[in-house]
Amino acid sequence: MSSRENILGRVRSKLGRTEANASHGRAAIDAYLAKRAQGPRPIIEEALLSRFRAKSELLSSSIEIVAVSPEVPQAVARYLAAHQLAPQAVCWPELARLPWHEAGVRVEPRAATGSDLLGITGCFCALAETGTLVLCSGADTAATTSLLPETHIAIVPASRIVLGMEEAWSLIRSELGESRPLPRAINFISGPSRTGDIEQTIVLGAHGPYRVHIVIVQGE
Repeated sequence: MSSRENILGRVRSKLGRTEANASHGRAAIDAYLAKRAQGPRPIIEEALLSRFRAKSELLSSSIEIVAVSPEVPQAVARYLAAHQLAPQAVCWPELARLPWHEAGVRVEPRAATGSDLLGITGCFCALAETGTLVLCSGADTAATTSLLPETHIAIVPASRIVLGMEEAWSLIRSELGESRPLPRAINFISGPSRTGDIEQTIVLGAHGPYRVHIVIVQGE
C-alpha cells in the first residue's frame, strides 16, 4: 500500500465510508456539485458598467467608453498619443477588421512575442464586482497578447460585463464547456501586474504589462 492509499484509507475509515455505501456518497457529492450553490455575496446596487469602471480605475487600469466598435481605433490612438507610445501593436485576429489604418495605428493579427510592446485583445467577459477582465485562450485568442507586451489594451463590449465570478463561470460553462473541453487557460486580469515584495511598496509591471487600458464599447 502506498502512502497515499494509506492516508486516504484512514480518512475513509474515520468517515465510515465502505464499498457498500460509497456509491451513495458519490451520488450525494454529484448532486451537491450539480446545484452549484452560491455562498453569501455583497449587495451591488450600481449599474454594472459604472461599477466596473470604478473598480478598474482603483486597480490602476484606465478607461475610455465609445459608442460603437468602429470608434475603437481612434480611442486607442488617443491613448497611445497621450502616453507617447508607438502606434504599432499585435492583436487578436478578430479585431484586425476594425479601421486601424484610418486611426494611424499599425496592427498585426498574431500572437505576441517577447519583443512586442503593445497587445490588443478582446475579452470573454468582465466582472463588475472587482473590475476584472476574463480572457479565454484559444487558437485566435492567444494569452501571450495580454501577458507579454508592456501595454495591454482590452476591448470590452458593455453587454459582456457581468456581476461577478459566479456569473462569469456560468457563462463559460454555457458557452464553452457544455459540448467541448474548457479552454486550456482562463486568465482573470485585475489591472497591471504588480508586486509588493520589496518593503511592501507596490511596483507595477512586475511580471506582465505595466499598463492596462480598457476601451468599453457601449453599443455592443
